[in-house]
Amino acid sequence: MKRIIFTVVIAMACAAVNAQVKVGEPVPEISLPNVNDSTVNLSSFKGKVVLIDFWASWCGPCRASNPSVVKLYNKYKDKGFEVFGVSIDNKKNDWLKAIKHDKIKYTQVNDKGGWYGKVPERYGINMIPTSILLDKEGKVVAIDAEGKQLDKLVGSLL
Repeated sequence: MKRIIFTVVIAMACAAVNAQVKVGEPVPEISLPNVNDSTVNLSSFKGKVVLIDFWASWCGPCRASNPSVVKLYNKYKDKGFEVFGVSIDNKKNDWLKAIKHDKIKYTQVNDKGGWYGKVPERYGINMIPTSILLDKEGKVVAIDAEGKQLDKLVGSLL
């Protein structure tokens, strides 16, 4: 029994170490190619409220949440809000089809490394969808907020 408890505690500690993004702190830079293979830097959105949305075309829960993210983006985009979609798709064509199908108009970049890409690793992403809300200074306000809570947070930051 002690061995099981010890193993669980160690696993939880390791997971906490991997969660490198924390509320109140700035996030690491993201520089990845967009749909046109041009590099886009997260830092280029400084001064805006940004939702970093980690997802993939093959992820059912991600695809199910896309309409609400699109709706939120459309509601606040003219007020200084941006969504920075970070796909972990390995197949560019599948990613592009999902963007078109889900009517995504906000910034999209792709880390072709998938789960083992530099960005998911640096951010401690171990499940998708995962979202990180940043204030205008680039500091984390919330992780995985959704629905009315996310809408209220975005509205209050603008």
